[in-house]
Amino acid sequence: MALATNNGDIGGGEVMLLSIAEALEALEVPVVVVGPSEPRALVVAALAAGHRVVELEAVGRPAWMRALRRWDASSREGVLWCNGLVPAVATAGRPRRIVHLHQRPSGLQRLLAPVARRGALATLVPSRYLAGVVPGSTVLPNWSRRVDLPEARPREDGTTVLGFLGRPSLAKGVRVLTEALALLDAGEPGAYRLVLAGEPRFVAQRERREVEAALAPVAALVDRPGWIEPGDLFARIDLLVVPSVQPESFGLVVTEAMSAGVPVVVSDAGALPEVVGPSIDATFRAGDPRALAELIRARKKRGLSESRERDRARWNDSYSPSSGKSAIDGLLARMALSDDS
Repeated sequence: MALATNNGDIGGGEVMLLSIAEALEALEVPVVVVGPSEPRALVVAALAAGHRVVELEAVGRPAWMRALRRWDASSREGVLWCNGLVPAVATAGRPRRIVHLHQRPSGLQRLLAPVARRGALATLVPSRYLAGVVPGSTVLPNWSRRVDLPEARPREDGTTVLGFLGRPSLAKGVRVLTEALALLDAGEPGAYRLVLAGEPRFVAQRERREVEAALAPVAALVDRPGWIEPGDLFARIDLLVVPSVQPESFGLVVTEAMSAGVPVVVSDAGALPEVVGPSIDATFRAGDPRALAELIRARKKRGLSESRERDRARWNDSYSPSSGKSAIDGLLARMALSDDS
């Protein structure tokens, strides 16, 4: 199985590519990871993980797409797993391909997706939500490693610390979160704080200014460590908030929090409710800061640790590496690829 990356740097889709490669090798399916020479982060990570790698000389997306199509026509053996729309478009019309879409196609992508999928053995998506947007696709949920934390210690001052991890942007709901924090502080001064972790990669300057303006009224209540590992954030917080306004195709940070036993609340944007499961007290209406504030108060009143074991069990059954391996095994069996990949 050859796994072709969408990007040379590492984002959520590339993290999943490495997880898929690991699962395939655990199932004794030979794997080669194919990536560009620049950016090279994905190639470096794949080599560090012990995978066979084909590094194609290419700088930038157009060059990467051309190089991949040439390699696919001349050197590929077995099935090509296109991990994103870019490699799928680059190899459009070629035989024996799996197309794996991690994001909802938008704009020009909506026109390219049908072309990219033509003749594919399967089109995979991470959620039922996205399957509803991409007709004829098959759901392969993402998964995450377990995040282990030190035993929690009660806070001496009784403060409830909320957490956010991701790209600080309007689409990710930062304005909704800051307005909810202001409402919480107005009702119980000093009772809540927020750790806002992440970097504004790919966020336009104008939107960055809007985010900063939204943060200004609650700046005294917010800690901003920049990008940190999920476990480092989870060790500092009592409740993870995922307040996305635009629909999410999945919610990997939600599964990481569940694995660590960290309570989480999410907006109803896209696949987020699907990931947390059928809980009546984990979801609020996207874009509604008052609904978010009320949900946080209700979770605190009931006891934040109440859902810990249920969430860990859901992660283990649906979003752990073992569940991912089982899902890959079932997929290959249905496609009759396990002995011919």
